Amino acid sequence: MQTVRDPSGDRYLLVKRSTESSRVRDPETGEERYLPNEQLTFEDSDAPLSVATDGIPSSVRTVVTAAHDDRSLGLLVELADRGPMSVVDLLSAYDLCESDLHGLLSEFRAAGLLTETRVRGERGYDATDTTRRAIARLREHGASGDENAVTVDGNRSDESG
Repeated sequence: MQTVRDPSGDRYLLVKRSTESSRVRDPETGEERYLPNEQLTFEDSDAPLSVATDGIPSSVRTVVTAAHDDRSLGLLVELADRGPMSVVDLLSAYDLCESDLHGLLSEFRAAGLLTETRVRGERGYDATDTTRRAIARLREHGASGDENAVTVDGNRSDESG
């Protein structure tokens, strides 16, 4: 697969190249169409798999790449929903050992998904606006009741919504 640009500078993914035209896919919409080869600039600098994510909001990409599984995604969802929580409350409320919790919190802070704060005088964490936007976008999709929804860890979910 290769990245191409049209005369206006829009990026596409090359699906199939023929003698006179090429079938390209718009990474933002997933729509495919044919464009004349003489109108396309073939790029080597843009990695096709990175370009393929152009239609995914950056906040969602950040959450998806940082959340390793449903449990880690659930931690982000809880912090987005419940607001700031102290480390003590996080440890008592969820089935995470201290080292697992601190590992996730560190990764999420490094990704810009959580911020450290004080809760009732104790160290705690809160979701960033990036996290809240991403969770809202993911819920928009989930609210459609898609029976073929896939969980973060790639397993099929039989639950709708």
